[in-house]
Amino acid sequence: MTATPTPRVTIKDVAARAGVSKGAVSLAFNRKPGLSEATRDRIFAAARELGWSPSTTARTLAGSRVDVVGLAVCRPARLLGLEPFYMEFISGVESVLVERSCALLLRLVRSPEEEVGLLESWWRGRQIGGSILVDFRSDDPRPAVARRLGLPVVAVGHPSLTGGLTSVWTDDATAVAEAVRYLAALGHRAIARVGGAAELGHTSIRTAAFDEAVGALEPATRAWQVATDFSGDAGARATRTLLAAPAGERPTAIVYDNDIMAVAGLSVAAEMGLRVPQDVSLLAWDDSQLCRLTRPTLSAMSHDVHGFGAEVARTLFGTLTGDGPGSHPVPTPVLTPRGSTAPP
Repeated sequence: MTATPTPRVTIKDVAARAGVSKGAVSLAFNRKPGLSEATRDRIFAAARELGWSPSTTARTLAGSRVDVVGLAVCRPARLLGLEPFYMEFISGVESVLVERSCALLLRLVRSPEEEVGLLESWWRGRQIGGSILVDFRSDDPRPAVARRLGLPVVAVGHPSLTGGLTSVWTDDATAVAEAVRYLAALGHRAIARVGGAAELGHTSIRTAAFDEAVGALEPATRAWQVATDFSGDAGARATRTLLAAPAGERPTAIVYDNDIMAVAGLSVAAEMGLRVPQDVSLLAWDDSQLCRLTRPTLSAMSHDVHGFGAEVARTLFGTLTGDGPGSHPVPTPVLTPRGSTAPP
């Protein structure tokens, strides 16, 4: 059964209640001349009765432009500041918003449930005109909430995770398979993956793709997967555990789910007296500037994260105006070999 969106009081409703035009309501709340005090009082009374208040973040009266876009991220503040992906992604979103004289309202939350409450508060308080949703989980509550509220959103995630919302995504499964095939072509038969948070949908997609790709290799191939929280500390611990085994029993190549963990893994290898790539090959994800600052430089699955963020923002505006592209993928991350990968 489809939920009925919660009615949202608009300036049109206030104008109708007060028996005036929308322009008159705007004049009253902007303290502009042209109205009698009696008319102004009638407008204010109608607004109070309907529970409406003006907001600079509502859509403009002249069209479907959005002045503020919401984005909630369920990550610790300290980790977000170190995570190249979100810094690049937000930069891409902002590059589109600034062209339209719009702003981004960013909040960090501790759980999907907290984000649901935040979305409801933002929308009913007329603080945003639309929202970008990220980090989907299985059975994620946000698609149902967005439909119930009538909140315009774009979901960043594979359609299998986003509950029918307009979605923009990368083909993580294909990228993981390419990474595994590349390492196997170099001769690696002991391949590990240091993944992200197990509860996230894109982590699950990458995990399944890694298992499938390894399963397609020769039977003697060994594989490991370790879930982390995407932090450098967790990536370092996972790398240390994987490389602590004796030679011949440890991986000769490791794929990481983000750049910061790959950089941490490079440090751990040096700490343990292992040479990269002679003793162990390392492959990062997203290919931020970090990958080109290390020695050796890190091979990576390159992804235009800035462009991804920009495309998400454009898709949200298209959703609001009704002439957007709808759900669609962005280009799949591609392999960029550098100094951190070589035959075993």
